[in-house]
Amino acid sequence: MRRTLSALVTGLVIATGGVACSSSSGSSAPASSAASHETNPPGDIPDSQVFVAWSPPGGGYTVKVPEGWARQQHGHATVFTDKFNSVQVEKSSAATPPTVNSVRSVDLPALQRASSHFTLGKVGTVQRSGGRAVLITYRTDSAADPVTGKHVRQQVERYVFWKNGSRVVLTLSGAVGADNADPWHTVTDSFRWS
Repeated sequence: MRRTLSALVTGLVIATGGVACSSSSGSSAPASSAASHETNPPGDIPDSQVFVAWSPPGGGYTVKVPEGWARQQHGHATVFTDKFNSVQVEKSSAATPPTVNSVRSVDLPALQRASSHFTLGKVGTVQRSGGRAVLITYRTDSAADPVTGKHVRQQVERYVFWKNGSRVVLTLSGAVGADNADPWHTVTDSFRWS
């Protein structure tokens, strides 16, 4: 029995030593759990983020949103948030489709009035799987943190979709410098009228 136990312990020590040696020599041995976790700067949405389809109670459209984010209702808008990031969706009626000129003359002044330290990026049209949208990009300050009172500079993408008298505004925001281009494309390209 002693000989079997001694052989087992020796085998375990050799096996463990072998893994340690092969890990440090750059072989294809599994990485440690600490090394396998992705580290993201503040505001970056991790590559492992899962997205789930969401529709409002009245239907009309679906959009994929990040799974696990907090959901709140603000009037007619539904907002999904996590740390420095948010996805806001709001549906309303509109007799005519948006154009670059209508968004510049109507939406833009309202955004400037409602935003702190507003800086316009661009206004143009983009094509997504769910149809054409008018896109406004801009920067603004976040609301003050309730604990520290500090503001975070936000990069915002605002997409205005329209179909048959219905207008949906999809607004995505995150900290300036965060690399969220792929997640934001996943969300905006998932938008579908139903």
